[in-house]
Order: sequence, then C-alpha cells, then structure tokens
Amino acid sequence: MSGPGKLGLIAGGGALPVAVAARCEAEGRPVFVVRLTGFADPHLARYPGIEAGMAEIGKVLSALRKAGCAAVTFAGTVNRPDFKNLKPDFKGATLLPGIVAAASKGDDALLRKILSVFENEGYAIEGADDILGGETLPGGALGAVQPSPEQLSDLRKALHVAEKAGELDIGQGAVVCDGLVLAVEAQEGTDAMLARVAALPADLRGSAGDRKGALGKAPKPIQDLRVDMPVMGARTVELAAAAGLAGVGGIAGKLILIDHAAIVEAADRLGLFVWGEGGE
Repeated sequence: MSGPGKLGLIAGGGALPVAVAARCEAEGRPVFVVRLTGFADPHLARYPGIEAGMAEIGKVLSALRKAGCAAVTFAGTVNRPDFKNLKPDFKGATLLPGIVAAASKGDDALLRKILSVFENEGYAIEGADDILGGETLPGGALGAVQPSPEQLSDLRKALHVAEKAGELDIGQGAVVCDGLVLAVEAQEGTDAMLARVAALPADLRGSAGDRKGALGKAPKPIQDLRVDMPVMGARTVELAAAAGLAGVGGIAGKLILIDHAAIVEAADRLGLFVWGEGGE
C-alpha cells in the first residue's frame, strides 16, 4: 500500500509513528525518522534519522534531502507550540510569520500550511493509513461484542457531536451516555478526555458492572486525512473501559487502527464493543 522510495517520517508522540516505522522495516522500505524534540517515542532512535525542534525546518529539509527521501508522512501527536518560545533556524524564521498567521485560523489551517512547505520542496505526502496497509476501522462490530440499540444510539450521537465540533476545528472525539453529552475532545486529546469522563459522578456514566455510553471519534470535515486521521489503539479501549463506557467507534474507513489484534483482544476481554459506522 505504501509508495516507492525512501520515506521521511516526521514523528510526533504516541504509538502511530512507531507503527509506521515498524511497517516500513517489515516491508523492507527504507525510512528516515525526524524525531520531534519532546514528543517522539525514544524507541524511534533505533532508526536512521535526526532529532529536530519544531521550528528547525531548514535542518529537517536538509536532512531529508541528504537522506534521499522521496516522500514524507506526518504521524503522531504534537501539542500546539508557544510560538514566542520557538527557536527557528534560518529557513524556519523565514516561514514562521506565515505559519503563525495560519495558526491563528485554527489547527487545520496550520497543518495545511506546514504540508505546503514540504510539497513545495517536491515531496509527496503519504498518509499513515496507506503505509499501514489501509488498516482502518471496518464497518460493523470489530470484536465479539455487539452494541445494543441504546448503545449504538449513544455512539451515533457521539459521532454527530464529534463531527459538529470538528466543523469548528475543536477536536475529533466525544462521549455520550444515555443521550447526554459527557465530554467533547479539545486540545487535551482522547486519553485526557476519557480520564475526565472517568472522574465524573458514577450516576452520569457507566461502570464495570453496568457499562453505558460510547466514545465516538470522527475526522474533522475540513482536515487533510493524509495528516490528521483519527487514531485508535488498545489503550483507547482500556481507558474507555476505565470510564465505564460500553464501547468505542468511528466512521468506517476513517479511523486508523494501531494493532488490530490488540484492539480486539482488549475489547473482548473487557466486554466493550468496537463499531465502524457506515460500512456495516
């Protein structure tokens, strides 16, 4: 599924960049990893690459060129920086005013601006899902647990809320229980949102003995799916279980799965459903 030539992996935090690098290694595709300072997983240091700050754009472009990369992919979480504290190199300094201006319009404008920098340098942009062989959420139930009509209704409302929040460039996820919106993801990310839900009064959410509600993750309608498609791993399922939820789900084909087998194992072990909406 992945493209030809050496891949430049711009790696933020989380498991997705590790999965992308491992897939390249397994397929024999050369990869060069740009480990973003303060974000990238230490395990990525085993691959050829460099460490670079977010504003060291000249350093990154020069390293990708010297490494002979034909394409780049962006993977992993990166918190929005405090632009005043960035330490740009010369190339970064020339681009920073445009990047700051784009950032003022929202995360997606910022991503599009950064993508254009690499595209203008002649790099093809590949989506992490393509490199991972299109491992996205299929339609219907992924594991052994089927959602009840009430649970599926909660999931569909959560997905609707997530999509509406996405239109405002807020986040990609929401939690609904018994028709009540318990949380909407913003800058804190899915893990922190689920921790917030777990801290809510027990009468508002489910429990291990009486699971209720669902997490829905949906892409923002305006975002570039090559860069910012929602992601789910076994940890998402574990945290949803800790919050008393009955299940998790997303839009079929538009949610990247990190380790399909581990997600199914966690969901079946904990008694949660995993559902792909729109493809069943």
